[in-house]
Amino acid sequence: MSTLENEKVAPLSNYVPKIPKEIECSIERTLEVIGGKWAFLVLRELFCGTKRFGELQRQILGISPKSLTDILRHLEEHGVLERMAFPTVPVTVEYTLTPKGQDLHQIIKEMKLWSAKWT
Repeated sequence: MSTLENEKVAPLSNYVPKIPKEIECSIERTLEVIGGKWAFLVLRELFCGTKRFGELQRQILGISPKSLTDILRHLEEHGVLERMAFPTVPVTVEYTLTPKGQDLHQIIKEMKLWSAKWT
């Protein structure tokens, strides 16, 4: 018998598979954060820099003020963008992406490339 056969090897705990109770879909969670179809268009505009509400509304054809307000609030609540209000008359409000929002740029760019290639 070789010395290797006589040695006892402790099990490596890193290699013991876990049995998950529930498998979460990170893509589904990402889509919950991003929101609906308008969110992609809002993000597209904000990747170019800080924008005011009116600028976003003019650049995103077909979006109603209510839909734009809803998606901006949703993205702000999820830390994707930041809302800055300035005490002017009327109040000036600007929206800019947070680092979390900027991280979405490459993902959306890849989706755009896929669309150009396959649709």
